[in-house]
Amino acid sequence: MVAQLKTESKTLYDTDYNLWILETVKKLENNDFNSVDWENLIEEVLDLSKRDKRKLQSLLIKLFEHLLKLKYWYSEYYYNKGHWEGEILNFRQQINIELEDSPSLKPYLLEKLKDCYDKGRAIAAKRCQLPLHTFPEKPIASLEQILDENWLP
Repeated sequence: MVAQLKTESKTLYDTDYNLWILETVKKLENNDFNSVDWENLIEEVLDLSKRDKRKLQSLLIKLFEHLLKLKYWYSEYYYNKGHWEGEILNFRQQINIELEDSPSLKPYLLEKLKDCYDKGRAIAAKRCQLPLHTFPEKPIASLEQILDENWLP
């Protein structure tokens, strides 16, 4: 009986997300505001901001990882320099595109800079098979330098 009630109380949002989006858009376009699933719509809109923040954090972690490999992984430098520089440019461009669309996220990146650096540092240490103390504890540059396509460590 309880399982049946749970099944019956499922909404379109729970059973077919894509159809829920299409139906919600249709309702909004038709100004049918009374039948909009506002609770889930608000949740989804808030999640858009969270997704952008997670994406920026992920890109910044990867950027730090590659900047650190470029600067400190001496034994692989000549074999991988071009690849690492290409990845660095790619991550910078992706971050800068996101910040062009949403400049209000830059303070968030500044707030997360040290945390992202620490994560990138840990990944670099694992990938390079070097001790963590090989890499400085503090970020190797400011956010402006890190995002500058002409700057390399």
